Amino acid sequence: MKCAYCGCEDSRVIDSRNCDENNSIRRRRECAACGRRFTTYETIEQTPILVVKNSGERQAFSIEKVKNGIMKACEKRPVSMHVIDKAVQEIEKQIYNRLDTEITSKEIGEMVMEQLRKIDDVAYVRFASVYKQFKDASTFFEYLNEFDKMLKHKEDKNS
Repeated sequence: MKCAYCGCEDSRVIDSRNCDENNSIRRRRECAACGRRFTTYETIEQTPILVVKNSGERQAFSIEKVKNGIMKACEKRPVSMHVIDKAVQEIEKQIYNRLDTEITSKEIGEMVMEQLRKIDDVAYVRFASVYKQFKDASTFFEYLNEFDKMLKHKEDKNS
């Protein structure tokens, strides 16, 4: 590992710690030439995932887009950032565990809706209204009726 200050390739590890929920290792190093200390991070290299849009266009998967969509749906709702981050991590884990290098935007949208359904009903309906691109109020109300039936079925199972 090259020193960040003098470029020397000889350094020793002083301290190693797991970070980011054991997904990476933080290492404190000391340069053998100049004696200065610097930090490096070691992470697993992930295969790039391509998202296939409805138009057929392909673009690189961005977990930030998923997070922004969830945050927008949860805006002004009593949902903590910790809960949102957990949902985003779960979606990311599902996508990378597929062992496929392409995923459709529809599949990602379904994963987001599944997570939002667990988090907050209003956020779920907000996201669904944008994601499903309702043409008019009647199709929106039809979807709400289906959602209501699903909630009642869920309550019956828990009783």
